[in-house]
Amino acid sequence: MRAVVVERWGGPENLVERDVERPVPGLNEVLVRVHAAGVNPVDWKTRGSGALIEWGAVPAVGWDVSGTVEAVGPGVGHLRPGDEVFGMPLFPRQAGAYAEYVVAPARHLAPKPASLTHVEAAALPLAGLTAWQALVDAADVRPGERVLVHAAAGGVGHLAVQIAKARGAYVIGTASAAKHALVRELGADEVVDYREVRFEDVLRDVDVVLDGIGGETAERSLKVLRPGGRLITLPGPDDVPAAPEGVRAAWVLVEPDHLGLRELAALVERGELRPVADTVLPLGEAAKAHAIGEEGRTTGKIVLTVS
Repeated sequence: MRAVVVERWGGPENLVERDVERPVPGLNEVLVRVHAAGVNPVDWKTRGSGALIEWGAVPAVGWDVSGTVEAVGPGVGHLRPGDEVFGMPLFPRQAGAYAEYVVAPARHLAPKPASLTHVEAAALPLAGLTAWQALVDAADVRPGERVLVHAAAGGVGHLAVQIAKARGAYVIGTASAAKHALVRELGADEVVDYREVRFEDVLRDVDVVLDGIGGETAERSLKVLRPGGRLITLPGPDDVPAAPEGVRAAWVLVEPDHLGLRELAALVERGELRPVADTVLPLGEAAKAHAIGEEGRTTGKIVLTVS
């Protein structure tokens, strides 16, 4: 089968397409024929150094998949060949989603929402689960709370805005002026142009901040939180600032989540969540996809089409 592998740690030019052996599903696993694979910041960050991930013998990046079950291993009772599925298998172990086929634990997948194309579905798992686990599991966002989403037009951010809105929150997003219309269309009640003003100068009494940027943004976010507020940061544990008394700050690392995928799918089917695939490229242009992503100006998600 065709797969994109990492020849050596470094720049996007080290992503190359190779013929590799098709995997075989084992106990409680399924073989998925990949139609589309999402591209995420963790893909190019780990491609650069190999850090964080438990790699296989041939390093291969990618976790977001949408496709069709090709075969099932022993013990799988809820999926059959021909079923359309989506998911984020194995993270932080290697999944190798930039390929024609992927083997995944059956419970790391869920039925693809019928209203989504495979490209749209591939844009959803990692970013959607990150937003869900941060806002729902970690922060427990409740109706009427004020939620600030940084980088609200980005991969995680544009989904987080919609999830927070579906939870009944008052949603504030930070984004450049050119992206304000999209962020409002996604459901934000208020949008702040981070290039024109410092958000901590214009915002107060926020209950939850979702920070996908880290660094000084996390530190500055503490200033807008009310007592009892929660700051959830995503880049890494070193980006969790020391929070004052009465405020909680935590790092969330996404993990495979069958129930979370089903919750996201339910939001999609109710018309409350829609992933945006702003850039769509063929599998053979994975290096270009990474180069675009590393510029840091992407709206929504980048997706690779496979079959």
